[in-house]
Amino acid sequence: MKPFVDSSDIVHDGGALDQRMKRDGYLFIKDLLPREVIAGLRRQFMEIVAEAGWLKPGTAIDDAVVRPEAACTDPDPRCLEVLKRQYVLEDYHAVFHRPEVMGLFERMFGEPVLKHPESLIRVIFPKQYAFENTTGPHQDFPHVQGTTECFTLWVPLGDCPTEMGALAIAAGSHRDGVREFRIASDGGGIQVTDPLIGQWVVSDYEIGDVMIFHSLVVHRALPNLTDRLRQSIDVRYQRLSEPTLEKNLKPYTGICTWEEAYAGWKSKELQYYWKKLDVKTVPWDWQYYEKRAELAFAMAEEGDEEARIVLLRILQQDQDRSRREEAARCLDLLDEKNGVTGSERVAWNEQLDVFAE
Repeated sequence: MKPFVDSSDIVHDGGALDQRMKRDGYLFIKDLLPREVIAGLRRQFMEIVAEAGWLKPGTAIDDAVVRPEAACTDPDPRCLEVLKRQYVLEDYHAVFHRPEVMGLFERMFGEPVLKHPESLIRVIFPKQYAFENTTGPHQDFPHVQGTTECFTLWVPLGDCPTEMGALAIAAGSHRDGVREFRIASDGGGIQVTDPLIGQWVVSDYEIGDVMIFHSLVVHRALPNLTDRLRQSIDVRYQRLSEPTLEKNLKPYTGICTWEEAYAGWKSKELQYYWKKLDVKTVPWDWQYYEKRAELAFAMAEEGDEEARIVLLRILQQDQDRSRREEAARCLDLLDEKNGVTGSERVAWNEQLDVFAE
């Protein structure tokens, strides 16, 4: 893969940022965030990870060397328990509002900014210790919607060289709308089918570096080939004048309520900040998730385990009761076809209870 185009030299030029984003679909910016701020947040995250028993005994917390037995990913309840403890940290949310970030988007947009209250914490265990949980090539728009002119800020929590699962971008892939996709057992359960040969770019990330990309640009995480845990943050920004979904104003699906998130905060300054803004919302367009569900149901009928995480996400997210019921039936079918019995079935039933609440 070719390296990223570095946009650090135009960070204060809003017009140049806008033009480069229109051309490439991404902006790679080094040292945008103070290293000590990200290092402090990473330390808080890793203390929670250590308390959860994810790290190898006898190793330093900052090294983030993982125990093979701890491997898990969202939407596994074991993973969500850790992510919730991280999600409610006041310092975690404060990073998104820093002037270095808000100022960049204000310059690029030339108007007021809406930072989505919803954000995501990604966790990628080493590939050799886990199932195939590396996030494959996908676009954010089917999940975020509202306006295509929405942009994700991706922040690795610490140095992230390519071999640790760095985020790669298919440069220029944002110009052709929503692409054909298939089901996958990672991320949001949707993978773009076009391999986009010759368009992929990636570079090593150092602490404080960020990636900003368009909602239609195809992106993916490379496999984590180290023995360390990789965690990163996704948060979205758009023009305040553009519409968004009501979903984007809530915490990440099912992880907590805002009341739970704010319970331990010292300051009220950033709490419910969007309620002071003139935010325009539009209804969710279910066409992409309906297609995802149809594909997953058909795969389950064939006993294809790759449908499992999508079925769990339907239980976790879908507002249509009939689709949730069909997802539960298909999960039972997968268990039967693949010989899941006894304690394994009990574990899955407990997981279904979590998503049904």
